[in-house]
Amino acid sequence: MIKKYPLDELSTALGRIMGLLLTEEKVDRAVQLLSRAVRDAIPGTIGAGVSILDPHARPLSSGSTDSVVERADALQYELVQGPCLTAWATQQSLVIRDVATETRWPNWSAAVVDMPIRSVVSSPLMADGEAIGAMKIYAAVPDVFDDSTTALMELFAAPTATLLSHIQTTEIPERISESLQSALYSRDLINRACGVLMERHTLTEDEALQQLMREARVSRSTLSEVSAALLGVALDRPRGTSDGLR
Repeated sequence: MIKKYPLDELSTALGRIMGLLLTEEKVDRAVQLLSRAVRDAIPGTIGAGVSILDPHARPLSSGSTDSVVERADALQYELVQGPCLTAWATQQSLVIRDVATETRWPNWSAAVVDMPIRSVVSSPLMADGEAIGAMKIYAAVPDVFDDSTTALMELFAAPTATLLSHIQTTEIPERISESLQSALYSRDLINRACGVLMERHTLTEDEALQQLMREARVSRSTLSEVSAALLGVALDRPRGTSDGLR
């Protein structure tokens, strides 16, 4: 059955987005308002956010409505897989009815198993025929979103992409550069840590990654933090990992 959404609520949310084209100059503030508008307009949504990606699929998250979105996004970037990255790469919207039974991104699905994320929609942000990023929403229970949700998300994605493609600030190049450097460093740490575990315990690459993810969940740390602890190197940010993998 096609879900019905209050027209007045949707119109108000879209109006807020279109107004940003004329009134907002800062990317962070604009995208944050966009994410809140999407979250508030789509029933069942607990969080929303936008990922701005460079041509090499290196991500920069912006405007997340809560820490759950930030953490789920960070895991996609660290594992180099997930619905947001796939929506960008294929330039098509994706619906996950239940993360617990989803098989397209096994490592990401396993990594978010303890989070309040069961339903997901990711839509590409298209500007001048190019995907400049992706917008996503999360729900805490399965089967919240369907094809009608995808159509609604694409309504939001169009003005969002227009907004982001036209905003220019002197902060953008530096912020993106720093984010990409951090993402590449994290990816290298995880790959090196997997290599160490494979050699020490005669594991396959997938088994090594699964062990890292288990340690991350137990210690409530990121994959990068666990990998850094295993390798005996320091991260720029504080970490609270255990030494369970040593």
